[in-house]
Amino acid sequence: MAVMKVHGSPFSTSTQRVLACLYEKDVEFQFVNVDMGAGQHKSESFLSLNATFEQGDLKLFESRAITQYIAQEYSDKGTQLLLPESNKTMALLQLWKEVEAHQFNPPSTKLVFELHYKPLFGMATDTAAVEENEAAVAKVLDVYEARLAESKYLAGDHFTLVDLHHLPNAHYLMRSSAKKLFDSRPHVSAWVADITARPAWSKVLDLQKY
Repeated sequence: MAVMKVHGSPFSTSTQRVLACLYEKDVEFQFVNVDMGAGQHKSESFLSLNATFEQGDLKLFESRAITQYIAQEYSDKGTQLLLPESNKTMALLQLWKEVEAHQFNPPSTKLVFELHYKPLFGMATDTAAVEENEAAVAKVLDVYEARLAESKYLAGDHFTLVDLHHLPNAHYLMRSSAKKLFDSRPHVSAWVADITARPAWSKVLDLQKY
């Protein structure tokens, strides 16, 4: 099988999702670091900069599509990131993937930009934007708190793509003033501590040191 290549920045949340998936599956790949340059790191779009995935004649550029492909193509390797047992479990997986992509990701990405990257590059934080998006994230986390009172992970009792997709933004927010949103919800707090402690995620963070 052709060698897998991932083009992206280890600081891009989209690239981080793909890398975390590859490390969870324990498959060989080549990472091609893209030098952002030209001040692109100062825009919110940097956080969601699409990773580009190549394998032979296959090219993908949306992180969630890439992780879905990897999880299915290498279902017999590493961590089982899907729930293929029945239509019910697959539906639950899809449901929570939709919640992450459309409810959690938009406001949490804006928070990461305001609370992590703006201060990092000497830019002024927009307090109104922080308040608005903290409120939006809090509403989603209330739903997560109820769900995680019933199961260890969002789609069930096993770590899946749903949990993995949350890793980049949750990681950054846990290192900001937004940490209180997670800490105030015990089941959410335990879940975040669990998923961010995974060895695969540590390998992703290690790439930022070079």
